Amino acid sequence: MKVVAINGSPHKDKGNTAVVLGPFLEGLRDAGAEVELLYVKDLDIHPCLGCFSCWIKTPGRCVQEDDMAALLSRLREAEVWVLATPLYNDGVSAPLKNLFDRTMPFLRLPVEVRSGRSRHLVEDGVRGGKVVLVSNCGLWEMRNFEPLVAQVKGVCRQVDREFVGAVLRPHGQTMRDLLRQGEPLDDVLGAAKAAGYQLATEGRMSKETLDIVGRELVSLDEYVAAMNAKAERIVARPNGT
Repeated sequence: MKVVAINGSPHKDKGNTAVVLGPFLEGLRDAGAEVELLYVKDLDIHPCLGCFSCWIKTPGRCVQEDDMAALLSRLREAEVWVLATPLYNDGVSAPLKNLFDRTMPFLRLPVEVRSGRSRHLVEDGVRGGKVVLVSNCGLWEMRNFEPLVAQVKGVCRQVDREFVGAVLRPHGQTMRDLLRQGEPLDDVLGAAKAAGYQLATEGRMSKETLDIVGRELVSLDEYVAAMNAKAERIVARPNGT
């Protein structure tokens, strides 16, 4: 199984998203998957021009010369895409959204009806693969992810790929704080690893495993009190002094 994982966090491997993504990819590798991890922040990807040259003048190829051409080739070859992002404004990070916009070369101008919806045709080398979302958000409730999951499912419909699930970690900053305090959270990180292993060996991730990844770490009241105390400290020391 060939996997391309794309981390859209501007903090790369230092962010809270990477805390969950790391063991998930480790589980994939342990099961024999070939995994390539890319950071959008390291890539030179210009915004889409909306010129439709990739549909009309040079089908399948963007006229812009940047890192997107090589990335499109990697995505064409991968059976699984792992899209990782922090939750920003109820959606993916801006760099990852920009990348989504630049996948237009996967499409063709003619239209067909798929699953009751009108859609542009998708090149054969792209359709049929799997997509997984990995994300963390700073807020407490799991339902904060709902708009993000809907957005990624829309991307999957666009390129005719199967959305096979989401590895989601709410109150991600609390997770980071607990780890720094010496709390190992072995069950959470172990479940993230198990989810990757399940995906590679079974083509799916169990609800039970994903529920452990996203389990409650502290009560809502404890979360609010801790976050507000942290906010007060930051406001009191705006220059970090």
